[in-house]
Amino acid sequence: MIRCFFRNSNKLEVITDFNDFYEDEDKKDKVVWLDMLLPTHAEISFVEETFGIDFPTKQESEEIETSSRYWEEDKKIEINSFFLISNEEGAHNETVSFILQGNLLISIRYKELRAFEEFSKRFFYAPREFKNGYYIFSQLLDIRIDADADIIEKLSKDITRLRKHVFTDYANDDEEILEKISALEDLNMNIRENLTDKQRILTSFLKSTKYDDSSLRGDIVIMLKDIKSLIDYTEFNFERLDYLQNIFIGVLSIEQNKVIKIFTIVNVIFLPPTLIASIYGMNFKIMPELDWSYGYAFSLALMVISAITPIAIFKKKGWI
Repeated sequence: MIRCFFRNSNKLEVITDFNDFYEDEDKKDKVVWLDMLLPTHAEISFVEETFGIDFPTKQESEEIETSSRYWEEDKKIEINSFFLISNEEGAHNETVSFILQGNLLISIRYKELRAFEEFSKRFFYAPREFKNGYYIFSQLLDIRIDADADIIEKLSKDITRLRKHVFTDYANDDEEILEKISALEDLNMNIRENLTDKQRILTSFLKSTKYDDSSLRGDIVIMLKDIKSLIDYTEFNFERLDYLQNIFIGVLSIEQNKVIKIFTIVNVIFLPPTLIASIYGMNFKIMPELDWSYGYAFSLALMVISAITPIAIFKKKGWI
């Protein structure tokens, strides 16, 4: 699907049909943003022929080398940026490609992304605020950074909630807690990778000589400051998760020690009666209590006393 945003006088219009370009060739020069979602081969060929642009393949756009994430040529800037997708199944970074040529921005993506829909509404509401593709690209990243900040805030609350659960509501759900900690670490790692990627891109974009707008550069500087503070917060979350994992391991060790302690106490309590029963279970002919009428009762009483004595000693020392 292709959406072509172009200015018609003071209004913003959108076209999605190729035939509109053939009917009015002037529209080509008025397009400021061309958004491509899951583009077909025919759509890519049409845009390449119409605007004279070569598109990167999906595999090329997903390269992680710094040189593949941002590069400039004589007439255009090509950018591959991460957009975080977080849902119940987990989180991953989806690559979105941008091409800036003149005043035109072309975006190529293969997933529905909320940032694009949100910006579309802003674009229709105040089209004059976004003079060209550079402003549109900057605003798209700004919206994504705000969304990342919201995810980090929710992540921090989840860490706090899980920490309270480990301390107050621990109920031997070891695997569930470890899975939650692992999921939070994966999410935080993806956010960190996402923000670092945007930091590199915006730093290079700020140095570009293809535009000269102090207002836009000021916005980029502010975004870089926001990204830096968010990266610092992800570092803090890594520390909190590491600390939480250590706490959980400590609580788990305490619970295991309690179980071992119970078994140890039980063994100590039943060891003397077992010894006494073993002695009186021997089959020697000469045993003082063998022909004694109260021998059986005496052995039982001796077993009970030998079991109660360790319990009394443990309680006095506060071990049980």
